[in-house]
Amino acid sequence: MEVGILDKETLAITLGIIFGFAARLRLLQSDYRQYPTYPHGQVIHLALGLIASALGAVAIPALLKPDYTAVTFLTLAAQQFRDVRNMERETLQKLDETELVPRGFSYIEGIAMVFEGRNYIVILAALFTSAAVMFGGWITGVVVGIVAIVLSSLLKSGKNMGQIGAVYEVPLRVEGASLYAADIYLMNIGLPDNRKRILENGVGIVIEPLNASSRITISNLGQRQAILHDVSSILGVTRDSGEPALTPLAKLDLKDGRLGLVTLPQEKNIPKIIQVIKNVPVLESAVRKPNQFDAKKQV
Repeated sequence: MEVGILDKETLAITLGIIFGFAARLRLLQSDYRQYPTYPHGQVIHLALGLIASALGAVAIPALLKPDYTAVTFLTLAAQQFRDVRNMERETLQKLDETELVPRGFSYIEGIAMVFEGRNYIVILAALFTSAAVMFGGWITGVVVGIVAIVLSSLLKSGKNMGQIGAVYEVPLRVEGASLYAADIYLMNIGLPDNRKRILENGVGIVIEPLNASSRITISNLGQRQAILHDVSSILGVTRDSGEPALTPLAKLDLKDGRLGLVTLPQEKNIPKIIQVIKNVPVLESAVRKPNQFDAKKQV
């Protein structure tokens, strides 16, 4: 009887670790943002994912034994993963200083939050798999583990700009020293040479919000900077350091909430620029939902 229980606990922990680690593998990717870097950054996050899956896998067997001391490691893990978030934030802030078009603090905070949250997802995947093995057998554990991986994949990404706004190209024009994207004022350009370079290399884009909630999200400064950074990181930017007049810019039309952008991509591919902007993630810190406000409930 004791051997059977021991085997069940070992199997529960083993399957919990396997499926928890598989969930972390599924959540890990290096995309156009090139973060985490390949391969060293990935090794760090995979190692943390393995630790997280082990912590989640041992929780249920420890409770059933009972060995409540082992569960306290989950509290220590939470503190450790908060430190991971701080580490990611500090690293990205240092890297941001070398970018021609920086990510901005809101984008960095969002990335750091994601890395912390994904470790908790791994813990839950391992915990549910382990619990399923203990209470339902290894077949149930495998099924629950697969479901956990699928669910974790659904949490991999949230909304993007294409879901909250219409994105289209507009002509850039100069009136005197003022630069406009269609009828949206962008900035004042003093030097004629800079005006010429912007008109030659620049692309005007307008993002039109779909509703009141989208309008507030698009107006967020962090969200605007994220858009400019992603376009510049994928398509390049026709400028060098010490040329502030050639920095990509986003300005809001206060009358209707449209966002006008001027970008100076090295690859002037309009459909690709529009698609890149549509794929920019909506930052959690930029999300507002005034449509859900009910004045009667606030009284």
